[in-house]
Amino acid sequence: MKRLKILDVDNYLHLTFEGAFDQQVALEHELEPLFQALEEYAGEWMPDVVEGKRRRKYSRAAIWKALEEERDENSTSIVLGRTRWPALYMLLNLHFPPLPPELSISIKVQPLSFFTEVERCRKFVDMVRTWAFHHPITHAQANSLAEVQLSGAPWFGRDMRTSIRDGFDKIYELSWLNVFGPKLVETVGRERMLSTPAHRVEELPNGSILLVTWPTAADFARDEARVAQARAHVHLRPDLDFDTVLRSLRERSAALTPVAPRFHPDVAPLLSRVVDRVALGERQRKIAELNAWQPPEPEEWLPADSALPPDVEDSERVRDYYGYLAERLVALLHSKVPSVFTETPESLTDIDAHFWSENFPEAFERQHIDEHAVPAVGAYLGEVLVRNLGGQWLPRKKLGEAQVLVGQRVWFPMVRAHRYLRSRQSLLDFSLSQLYRTAERHRG
Repeated sequence: MKRLKILDVDNYLHLTFEGAFDQQVALEHELEPLFQALEEYAGEWMPDVVEGKRRRKYSRAAIWKALEEERDENSTSIVLGRTRWPALYMLLNLHFPPLPPELSISIKVQPLSFFTEVERCRKFVDMVRTWAFHHPITHAQANSLAEVQLSGAPWFGRDMRTSIRDGFDKIYELSWLNVFGPKLVETVGRERMLSTPAHRVEELPNGSILLVTWPTAADFARDEARVAQARAHVHLRPDLDFDTVLRSLRERSAALTPVAPRFHPDVAPLLSRVVDRVALGERQRKIAELNAWQPPEPEEWLPADSALPPDVEDSERVRDYYGYLAERLVALLHSKVPSVFTETPESLTDIDAHFWSENFPEAFERQHIDEHAVPAVGAYLGEVLVRNLGGQWLPRKKLGEAQVLVGQRVWFPMVRAHRYLRSRQSLLDFSLSQLYRTAERHRG
Protein backbone atom coordinates (compact mmCIF):
# COMPACT_ATOMS: atom_id res chain seq x y z
CA MET A 1 0.00 0.00 0.00
CA LYS A 2 2.41 2.66 -1.18
CA ARG A 3 0.83 6.10 -1.31
CA LEU A 4 1.27 7.98 -4.57
CA LYS A 5 3.32 11.15 -4.20
CA ILE A 6 2.20 14.56 -5.41
CA LEU A 7 4.86 15.90 -7.79
CA ASP A 8 5.32 19.59 -8.55
CA VAL A 9 6.24 18.79 -12.17
CA ASP A 10 2.50 18.61 -12.93
CA ASN A 11 -0.34 20.91 -11.97
CA TYR A 12 -2.83 19.94 -9.29
CA LEU A 13 -5.88 21.29 -7.45
CA HIS A 14 -4.96 22.64 -4.02
CA LEU A 15 -7.53 23.31 -1.29
CA THR A 16 -6.72 25.06 1.98
CA PHE A 17 -9.43 25.11 4.66
CA GLU A 18 -9.05 26.98 7.95
CA GLY A 19 -11.82 26.43 10.45
CA ALA A 20 -12.65 25.42 14.01
CA PHE A 21 -14.41 22.61 15.87
CA ASP A 22 -16.35 22.10 19.08
CA GLN A 23 -13.93 20.75 21.65
CA GLN A 24 -16.79 19.94 24.04
CA VAL A 25 -18.10 17.24 21.71
CA ALA A 26 -16.53 13.80 21.33
CA LEU A 27 -14.06 13.97 18.45
CA GLU A 28 -15.58 11.08 16.50
CA HIS A 29 -19.00 12.72 16.64
CA GLU A 30 -17.61 16.17 15.75
CA LEU A 31 -15.74 14.89 12.69
CA GLU A 32 -18.51 12.58 11.49
CA PRO A 33 -19.96 15.13 8.97
CA LEU A 34 -16.49 15.84 7.60
CA PHE A 35 -15.76 12.24 6.68
CA GLN A 36 -19.37 11.59 5.66
CA ALA A 37 -19.08 14.40 3.09
CA LEU A 38 -15.67 13.16 1.94
CA GLU A 39 -17.07 9.68 1.31
CA GLU A 40 -20.18 11.05 -0.42
CA TYR A 41 -18.53 13.53 -2.77
CA ALA A 42 -14.90 12.49 -3.43
CA GLY A 43 -15.75 9.75 -5.93
CA GLU A 44 -12.72 8.77 -8.03
CA TRP A 45 -10.23 10.62 -5.81
CA MET A 46 -11.50 9.06 -2.57
CA PRO A 47 -8.57 8.20 -0.23
CA ASP A 48 -7.79 4.52 0.26
CA VAL A 49 -5.01 4.79 2.87
CA VAL A 50 -4.67 6.52 6.24
CA GLU A 51 -1.29 7.35 7.76
CA GLY A 52 -0.65 7.80 11.46
CA LYS A 53 2.20 5.98 13.13
CA ARG A 54 1.76 3.47 10.33
CA ARG A 55 -0.16 3.15 7.08
CA ARG A 56 -3.60 1.49 7.10
CA LYS A 57 -6.38 0.86 4.60
CA TYR A 58 -8.96 3.64 4.73
CA SER A 59 -11.76 3.16 7.22
CA ARG A 60 -13.33 5.22 9.98
CA ALA A 61 -11.67 2.95 12.54
CA ALA A 62 -8.28 3.56 10.91
CA ILE A 63 -8.88 7.32 11.06
CA TRP A 64 -9.72 7.32 14.78
CA LYS A 65 -6.75 5.07 15.51
CA ALA A 66 -4.35 7.29 13.56
CA LEU A 67 -5.64 10.47 15.23
CA GLU A 68 -5.16 8.84 18.62
CA GLU A 69 -1.64 7.65 17.76
CA GLU A 70 -0.50 11.08 16.58
CA ARG A 71 -2.03 13.11 19.41
CA ASP A 72 0.28 15.00 21.73
CA GLU A 73 -0.54 17.55 24.42
CA ASN A 74 -2.29 20.02 22.14
CA SER A 75 -2.50 18.70 18.57
CA THR A 76 -2.92 15.75 16.24
CA SER A 77 -2.70 15.25 12.50
CA ILE A 78 -3.10 12.51 9.91
CA VAL A 79 -2.48 12.10 6.19
CA LEU A 80 -4.90 10.45 3.79
CA GLY A 81 -3.84 9.38 0.32
CA ARG A 82 -4.32 7.08 -2.62
CA THR A 83 -2.41 4.13 -4.01
CA ARG A 84 -3.87 4.58 -7.50
CA TRP A 85 -4.21 7.46 -9.93
CA PRO A 86 -5.30 10.23 -9.42
CA ALA A 87 -2.83 11.05 -6.67
CA LEU A 88 -4.06 12.55 -3.41
CA TYR A 89 -2.47 14.19 -0.41
CA MET A 90 -4.90 15.21 2.34
CA LEU A 91 -3.63 16.56 5.66
CA LEU A 92 -6.02 17.00 8.58
CA ASN A 93 -4.61 18.96 11.50
CA LEU A 94 -6.36 19.66 14.83
CA HIS A 95 -5.31 21.97 17.68
CA PHE A 96 -6.57 21.50 21.23
CA PRO A 97 -6.48 23.81 24.29
CA PRO A 98 -4.55 25.69 25.44
CA LEU A 99 -4.25 26.45 21.70
CA PRO A 100 -7.35 27.78 19.93
CA PRO A 101 -9.46 24.81 18.76
CA GLU A 102 -8.47 24.96 15.09
CA LEU A 103 -9.27 22.51 12.31
CA SER A 104 -7.22 22.86 9.13
CA ILE A 105 -7.32 20.78 5.98
CA SER A 106 -5.00 20.77 2.99
CA ILE A 107 -5.95 18.75 -0.08
CA LYS A 108 -3.92 18.22 -3.26
CA VAL A 109 -5.40 16.19 -6.12
CA GLN A 110 -3.24 15.51 -9.17
CA PRO A 111 -3.56 15.98 -12.10
CA LEU A 112 -5.54 19.20 -12.35
CA SER A 113 -7.02 17.92 -15.63
CA PHE A 114 -9.06 15.54 -13.48
CA PHE A 115 -11.28 18.55 -12.74
CA THR A 116 -12.37 19.35 -16.29
CA GLU A 117 -15.80 17.77 -15.67
CA VAL A 118 -18.52 20.08 -14.36
CA GLU A 119 -20.16 17.40 -12.20
CA ARG A 120 -16.89 16.36 -10.56
CA CYS A 121 -16.18 20.01 -9.72
CA ARG A 122 -19.69 20.50 -8.37
CA LYS A 123 -19.24 17.58 -6.00
CA PHE A 124 -15.93 19.01 -4.79
CA VAL A 125 -17.64 22.34 -4.06
CA ASP A 126 -20.53 20.60 -2.29
CA MET A 127 -18.05 18.76 -0.07
CA VAL A 128 -16.33 21.99 0.93
CA ARG A 129 -19.73 23.63 1.49
CA THR A 130 -20.66 20.83 3.90
CA TRP A 131 -17.42 21.24 5.79
CA ALA A 132 -17.88 25.01 6.03
CA PHE A 133 -21.45 24.49 7.26
CA HIS A 134 -20.30 22.32 10.18
CA HIS A 135 -17.02 24.04 11.05
CA PRO A 136 -16.89 27.82 11.65
CA ILE A 137 -14.52 29.00 8.97
CA THR A 138 -11.99 31.79 8.67
CA HIS A 139 -11.19 31.27 5.00
CA ALA A 140 -11.03 28.48 2.43
CA GLN A 141 -9.84 28.49 -1.15
CA ALA A 142 -9.14 26.03 -3.94
CA ASN A 143 -7.01 26.79 -6.95
CA SER A 144 -4.49 25.22 -9.27
CA LEU A 145 -0.90 25.11 -8.03
CA ALA A 146 0.21 27.28 -10.95
CA GLU A 147 -2.36 29.97 -10.14
CA VAL A 148 -1.36 29.93 -6.48
CA GLN A 149 2.25 30.52 -7.47
CA LEU A 150 1.42 33.27 -9.97
CA SER A 151 -0.88 35.08 -7.54
CA GLY A 152 1.85 35.53 -4.92
CA ALA A 153 -0.09 33.58 -2.29
CA PRO A 154 0.01 33.44 0.66
CA TRP A 155 2.00 36.64 1.19
CA PHE A 156 0.47 38.78 -1.61
CA GLY A 157 3.38 41.19 -1.50
CA ARG A 158 3.49 41.41 2.30
CA ASP A 159 6.39 40.37 4.47
CA MET A 160 6.01 37.07 6.29
CA ARG A 161 5.40 38.58 9.73
CA THR A 162 2.62 40.84 8.44
CA SER A 163 1.04 37.99 6.50
CA ILE A 164 0.99 35.69 9.55
CA ARG A 165 -0.41 38.48 11.73
CA ASP A 166 -3.16 39.64 9.37
CA GLY A 167 -3.95 36.48 7.43
CA PHE A 168 -6.55 36.81 4.64
CA ASP A 169 -7.93 40.07 6.08
CA LYS A 170 -9.10 41.39 2.71
CA ILE A 171 -9.65 39.98 -0.75
CA TYR A 172 -6.14 40.06 -2.18
CA GLU A 173 -6.98 37.47 -4.83
CA LEU A 174 -10.02 35.53 -5.93
CA SER A 175 -9.58 31.78 -6.29
CA TRP A 176 -11.69 29.36 -8.31
CA LEU A 177 -13.43 28.25 -5.09
CA ASN A 178 -13.67 30.58 -2.08
CA VAL A 179 -15.37 30.45 1.29
CA PHE A 180 -15.26 33.72 3.21
CA GLY A 181 -15.80 33.69 6.97
CA PRO A 182 -18.31 36.05 8.65
CA LYS A 183 -15.64 38.58 9.63
CA LEU A 184 -14.42 39.05 6.07
CA VAL A 185 -18.01 39.06 4.78
CA GLU A 186 -18.86 41.98 7.06
CA THR A 187 -15.68 43.80 6.04
CA VAL A 188 -16.62 43.59 2.35
CA GLY A 189 -20.37 43.95 2.92
CA ARG A 190 -22.80 41.05 2.93
CA GLU A 191 -25.08 42.44 0.24
CA ARG A 192 -22.17 43.31 -2.00
CA MET A 193 -20.70 39.83 -1.63
CA LEU A 194 -24.04 38.12 -2.28
CA SER A 195 -24.52 40.15 -5.47
CA THR A 196 -21.13 39.12 -6.92
CA PRO A 197 -21.34 38.15 -10.61
CA ALA A 198 -20.01 34.58 -10.37
CA HIS A 199 -20.89 31.00 -11.28
CA ARG A 200 -22.11 30.21 -7.79
CA VAL A 201 -22.67 32.42 -4.74
CA GLU A 202 -24.28 30.97 -1.63
CA GLU A 203 -24.80 32.19 1.91
CA LEU A 204 -24.31 29.55 4.61
CA PRO A 205 -26.32 29.48 7.85
CA ASN A 206 -23.25 30.35 9.94
CA GLY A 207 -22.76 33.63 8.08
CA SER A 208 -20.05 32.46 5.68
CA ILE A 209 -20.38 32.90 1.94
CA LEU A 210 -19.28 30.42 -0.70
CA LEU A 211 -18.23 31.77 -4.10
CA VAL A 212 -17.17 29.87 -7.24
CA THR A 213 -15.95 31.89 -10.23
CA TRP A 214 -16.26 29.25 -13.00
CA PRO A 215 -17.87 25.81 -13.41
CA THR A 216 -14.58 23.88 -13.78
CA ALA A 217 -11.32 24.24 -11.87
CA ALA A 218 -9.07 23.01 -14.68
CA ASP A 219 -10.20 25.77 -17.07
CA PHE A 220 -9.08 28.65 -14.86
CA ALA A 221 -6.74 30.04 -17.54
CA ARG A 222 -9.37 30.22 -20.33
CA ASP A 223 -10.07 33.79 -21.35
CA GLU A 224 -13.77 33.50 -20.49
CA ALA A 225 -12.84 32.26 -17.02
CA ARG A 226 -10.36 35.12 -16.62
CA VAL A 227 -13.03 37.68 -17.56
CA ALA A 228 -15.41 36.15 -15.01
CA GLN A 229 -12.67 36.14 -12.37
CA ALA A 230 -11.83 39.80 -13.03
CA ARG A 231 -15.49 40.87 -12.87
CA ALA A 232 -16.02 39.12 -9.56
CA HIS A 233 -12.78 40.47 -8.10
CA VAL A 234 -13.42 44.11 -8.93
CA HIS A 235 -17.01 43.79 -7.70
CA LEU A 236 -15.67 42.74 -4.30
CA ARG A 237 -12.86 45.32 -4.49
CA PRO A 238 -14.33 48.49 -6.06
CA ASP A 239 -10.97 50.18 -5.57
CA LEU A 240 -9.52 47.99 -8.34
CA ASP A 241 -9.66 48.71 -12.06
CA PHE A 242 -11.25 46.02 -14.21
CA ASP A 243 -8.94 46.45 -17.20
CA THR A 244 -5.85 46.36 -14.99
CA VAL A 245 -7.00 43.22 -13.17
CA LEU A 246 -7.97 41.47 -16.41
CA ARG A 247 -4.65 42.36 -18.05
CA SER A 248 -2.77 40.88 -15.09
CA LEU A 249 -4.85 37.68 -15.25
CA ARG A 250 -4.28 37.35 -18.99
CA GLU A 251 -0.54 37.75 -18.43
CA ARG A 252 -0.70 34.84 -16.00
CA SER A 253 -2.48 32.71 -18.59
CA ALA A 254 0.10 33.66 -21.21
CA ALA A 255 2.87 32.61 -18.82
CA LEU A 256 1.32 29.11 -18.78
CA THR A 257 1.08 28.73 -22.58
CA PRO A 258 3.17 25.65 -23.43
CA VAL A 259 6.56 26.25 -25.06
CA ALA A 260 8.15 23.31 -26.92
CA PRO A 261 11.66 22.52 -25.60
CA ARG A 262 14.43 22.88 -28.19
CA PHE A 263 17.46 22.44 -25.98
CA HIS A 264 21.07 21.96 -27.06
CA PRO A 265 21.32 18.16 -27.55
CA ASP A 266 24.41 17.74 -25.36
CA VAL A 267 22.58 19.12 -22.33
CA ALA A 268 18.93 18.42 -23.17
CA PRO A 269 18.51 15.73 -20.46
CA LEU A 270 20.02 18.10 -17.88
CA LEU A 271 17.92 21.10 -18.93
CA SER A 272 14.75 18.98 -18.81
CA ARG A 273 15.57 18.24 -15.18
CA VAL A 274 16.27 21.91 -14.51
CA VAL A 275 12.89 22.86 -15.96
CA ASP A 276 11.13 20.30 -13.77
CA ARG A 277 12.53 22.05 -10.70
CA VAL A 278 11.23 25.47 -11.71
CA ALA A 279 7.88 26.63 -10.31
CA LEU A 280 4.98 25.87 -12.67
CA GLY A 281 4.19 29.54 -13.10
CA GLU A 282 7.75 30.20 -14.32
CA ARG A 283 8.33 26.99 -16.24
CA GLN A 284 7.34 28.03 -19.77
CA ARG A 285 9.39 31.23 -19.52
CA LYS A 286 12.34 29.11 -18.38
CA ILE A 287 11.92 26.74 -21.32
CA ALA A 288 11.99 29.69 -23.74
CA GLU A 289 15.07 31.07 -22.00
CA LEU A 290 16.91 27.74 -22.20
CA ASN A 291 15.87 27.26 -25.83
CA ALA A 292 17.75 30.44 -26.66
CA TRP A 293 20.74 29.63 -24.46
CA GLN A 294 23.75 27.78 -25.86
CA PRO A 295 26.48 26.36 -23.59
CA PRO A 296 30.04 27.40 -24.46
CA GLU A 297 32.00 24.82 -26.41
CA PRO A 298 34.33 22.97 -24.00
CA GLU A 299 37.88 24.32 -24.06
CA GLU A 300 39.47 21.99 -21.48
CA TRP A 301 41.43 19.92 -24.02
CA LEU A 302 44.54 19.75 -26.18
CA PRO A 303 45.41 17.71 -29.27
CA ALA A 304 46.92 14.39 -28.23
CA ASP A 305 50.29 15.33 -29.69
CA SER A 306 50.37 18.39 -27.40
CA ALA A 307 49.62 16.41 -24.22
CA LEU A 308 51.66 17.06 -21.11
CA PRO A 309 53.74 13.91 -20.57
CA PRO A 310 53.41 12.08 -17.24
CA ASP A 311 55.95 13.48 -14.74
CA VAL A 312 55.39 11.21 -11.74
CA GLU A 313 57.56 8.31 -10.58
CA ASP A 314 54.75 5.84 -9.93
CA SER A 315 51.92 6.39 -12.42
CA GLU A 316 49.82 3.51 -11.12
CA ARG A 317 49.88 4.89 -7.61
CA VAL A 318 48.73 8.31 -8.83
CA ARG A 319 45.94 6.71 -10.86
CA ASP A 320 44.80 4.94 -7.70
CA TYR A 321 44.79 8.33 -5.99
CA TYR A 322 42.49 9.70 -8.68
CA GLY A 323 40.20 6.74 -8.00
CA TYR A 324 40.27 7.56 -4.30
CA LEU A 325 39.27 11.16 -5.02
CA ALA A 326 36.37 9.95 -7.20
CA GLU A 327 35.21 7.69 -4.36
CA ARG A 328 35.01 10.76 -2.13
CA LEU A 329 32.34 12.17 -4.45
CA VAL A 330 30.51 8.84 -4.30
CA ALA A 331 30.61 9.01 -0.51
CA LEU A 332 29.26 12.56 -0.59
CA LEU A 333 26.37 11.95 -3.00
CA HIS A 334 25.41 8.29 -2.77
CA SER A 335 22.25 8.82 -0.69
CA LYS A 336 20.84 11.63 -2.87
CA VAL A 337 22.26 10.52 -6.22
CA PRO A 338 22.28 6.70 -6.14
CA SER A 339 23.50 6.44 -9.74
CA VAL A 340 26.84 7.95 -8.67
CA PHE A 341 27.98 4.37 -8.00
CA THR A 342 27.70 3.48 -11.70
CA GLU A 343 30.16 6.05 -13.15
CA THR A 344 28.15 6.44 -16.36
CA PRO A 345 27.14 9.37 -18.58
CA GLU A 346 23.72 9.21 -16.94
CA SER A 347 25.27 9.59 -13.50
CA LEU A 348 26.99 12.78 -14.72
CA THR A 349 23.58 14.20 -15.67
CA ASP A 350 22.20 13.19 -12.27
CA ILE A 351 25.11 14.95 -10.55
CA ASP A 352 24.67 18.08 -12.67
CA ALA A 353 20.95 18.21 -11.86
CA HIS A 354 21.53 17.60 -8.14
CA PHE A 355 24.19 20.28 -7.80
CA TRP A 356 21.96 22.75 -9.66
CA SER A 357 18.94 21.90 -7.53
CA GLU A 358 20.96 22.32 -4.32
CA ASN A 359 22.78 25.41 -5.64
CA PHE A 360 25.90 23.63 -4.42
CA PRO A 361 28.52 26.22 -5.44
CA GLU A 362 26.81 28.97 -3.44
CA ALA A 363 25.57 26.88 -0.53
CA PHE A 364 29.01 25.94 0.84
CA GLU A 365 32.18 27.78 1.74
CA ARG A 366 34.40 28.51 -1.24
CA GLN A 367 37.52 27.18 0.50
CA HIS A 368 35.92 23.80 1.14
CA ILE A 369 34.65 23.59 -2.44
CA ASP A 370 38.06 24.33 -3.92
CA GLU A 371 39.96 22.04 -1.54
CA HIS A 372 37.61 19.06 -1.51
CA ALA A 373 34.77 19.23 -4.04
CA VAL A 374 36.76 20.30 -7.11
CA PRO A 375 39.30 17.42 -6.91
CA ALA A 376 36.54 14.90 -6.21
CA VAL A 377 34.35 16.07 -9.09
CA GLY A 378 37.29 16.29 -11.49
CA ALA A 379 38.52 12.82 -10.61
CA TYR A 380 35.02 11.38 -10.97
CA LEU A 381 34.61 12.98 -14.41
CA GLY A 382 37.98 11.53 -15.43
CA GLU A 383 37.00 8.07 -14.22
CA VAL A 384 33.79 8.22 -16.28
CA LEU A 385 35.85 9.12 -19.37
CA VAL A 386 38.20 6.20 -18.67
CA ARG A 387 35.47 3.68 -17.94
CA ASN A 388 33.05 4.55 -20.77
CA LEU A 389 35.20 5.97 -23.56
CA GLY A 390 38.33 3.85 -23.19
CA GLY A 391 40.24 6.83 -21.85
CA GLN A 392 43.64 6.73 -20.19
CA TRP A 393 44.86 8.86 -17.29
CA LEU A 394 48.09 10.78 -17.91
CA PRO A 395 49.18 11.50 -14.32
CA ARG A 396 50.87 14.76 -13.36
CA LYS A 397 52.42 16.07 -10.16
CA LYS A 398 50.10 19.07 -10.25
CA LEU A 399 46.53 17.85 -9.77
CA GLY A 400 45.14 20.54 -12.07
CA GLU A 401 47.29 19.22 -14.94
CA ALA A 402 45.93 15.67 -14.78
CA GLN A 403 44.72 14.59 -18.22
CA VAL A 404 42.61 11.82 -19.72
CA LEU A 405 43.54 10.70 -23.24
CA VAL A 406 40.49 9.88 -25.38
CA GLY A 407 41.16 9.33 -29.06
CA GLN A 408 43.11 12.24 -30.50
CA ARG A 409 42.43 14.61 -27.60
CA VAL A 410 43.47 14.91 -23.98
CA TRP A 411 40.94 16.34 -21.54
CA PHE A 412 41.57 18.24 -18.30
CA PRO A 413 38.80 17.14 -15.93
CA MET A 414 40.19 19.08 -12.94
CA VAL A 415 40.13 22.32 -14.92
CA ARG A 416 36.55 21.57 -15.97
CA ALA A 417 35.55 20.88 -12.35
CA HIS A 418 37.08 24.17 -11.21
CA ARG A 419 35.06 26.15 -13.77
CA TYR A 420 31.97 24.03 -13.11
CA LEU A 421 31.81 24.77 -9.39
CA ARG A 422 32.04 28.58 -9.60
CA SER A 423 28.30 29.38 -9.49
CA ARG A 424 24.88 27.95 -10.15
CA GLN A 425 24.98 29.22 -13.73
CA SER A 426 28.44 27.72 -14.26
CA LEU A 427 26.96 24.29 -13.46
CA LEU A 428 25.09 24.67 -16.76
CA ASP A 429 27.76 26.57 -18.69
CA PHE A 430 30.45 23.99 -17.85
CA SER A 431 28.37 20.89 -17.14
CA LEU A 432 29.99 17.49 -16.75
CA SER A 433 27.41 16.09 -19.17
CA GLN A 434 28.42 18.38 -22.02
CA LEU A 435 32.14 17.70 -21.70
CA TYR A 436 31.46 13.96 -21.78
CA ARG A 437 29.27 14.21 -24.89
CA THR A 438 31.87 16.36 -26.64
CA ALA A 439 34.64 13.89 -25.76
CA GLU A 440 32.43 11.05 -26.99
CA ARG A 441 31.97 12.71 -30.41
CA HIS A 442 35.70 13.31 -30.86
CA ARG A 443 37.07 10.01 -29.61
CA GLY A 444 37.28 8.57 -33.14
